[in-house]
Amino acid sequence: MAAPPGLPHTAGGQQRQHHVPGGRDLLRAGRVGRRFRAPGVVQLPGPLPPAPQHELWLDPSTTNPGTFAADSSFQVTAPWVAGRRSPVVKGLYGDPNIAYLNGRYYLYPTTDGYSGWSSTRFKAFSSTDLLNWTDHGTILDLGPQISWSDSRAWAPTIAYRNGRYYFYFCADTNIGVATSTSPTGPFTDALGRPLVAAGFRSGQMIDPHVFTDDDGEAYLYWGNGYAYGVRLNADMISFDAAQVRTFSLPNFREAPFAFKRNGIYYLSYSVDDTRSENYHVEYATATSPFGPWTHRGTILSKNLGLGVKGPGHHSVVKAPNSDTWHIAYHRFAIPAGDGMNREVTVDAMRFNADGTIQPVVPTL
Repeated sequence: MAAPPGLPHTAGGQQRQHHVPGGRDLLRAGRVGRRFRAPGVVQLPGPLPPAPQHELWLDPSTTNPGTFAADSSFQVTAPWVAGRRSPVVKGLYGDPNIAYLNGRYYLYPTTDGYSGWSSTRFKAFSSTDLLNWTDHGTILDLGPQISWSDSRAWAPTIAYRNGRYYFYFCADTNIGVATSTSPTGPFTDALGRPLVAAGFRSGQMIDPHVFTDDDGEAYLYWGNGYAYGVRLNADMISFDAAQVRTFSLPNFREAPFAFKRNGIYYLSYSVDDTRSENYHVEYATATSPFGPWTHRGTILSKNLGLGVKGPGHHSVVKAPNSDTWHIAYHRFAIPAGDGMNREVTVDAMRFNADGTIQPVVPTL
């Protein structure tokens, strides 16, 4: 049986955690002395290979590493070398929005690699396992499809209501909204003008995110320099400008993202400049979608040992029927990227018993 790519293994040694972008912890197994079969491993007669040369990493959701043992009948078919799982999609992309829709995960990023972030096109990718992604091509192109803007297509987000998908996006530092009956488009401009126009409030009118609460109410968050939020009307394409809130968030720069878990509202956001290797993610919590917000600290930051610089402009998704969460974010492309040449990655996000978020461990 061929070994699945990307997962290292060992026979022998002490247990320790190892995270992979599929969202699972893998634990290194010790040897005790009983037969074992697992995906990617076959049992053949013969001596056990020397422990330092081979590793077996177990998924604790299916195997108890505390009781696992390999005896002399256990062998590995071939060396199994850890492969890079980041970036999750090939090419230069940033500002990823991740969502679970219709039994699949969908990823909507900014298309990178353009001077001044001047791309005009948005693409969509989908996956069932967060590892293998299908490229659905361009779903919205500002030039031919948006009459009021033809440049700087940034930081999209998606929402669903009543059989339609609402795609919120940046265009020339305005926020627009387009609709479709499919999460992969084609999307059509819903208003013929910005939903949030440049100059509407202080700061830049960019980086939208829509959060839908348990009661069905939808909220739009956005901002650079200042963080804003407002309840959307039922049509999802309008709001009462008099009801816009400005949030006080320590160190806030841009990219607010709201979600809810166990009755706690979370608002996470990016700090510093996207061109800086110190770009990172902090968060706050509240008991309502408008706060007041209590700052909780940093959950994602650079790891120079791995070459991870500038990780941020993230989004969060919950797996269906579980309390498994993932965070999608960009970082500088490795090895020579910068704030306009970024790659998208997905990692597990875990919570402490009190609801605070554990620091995310970047992986490659």
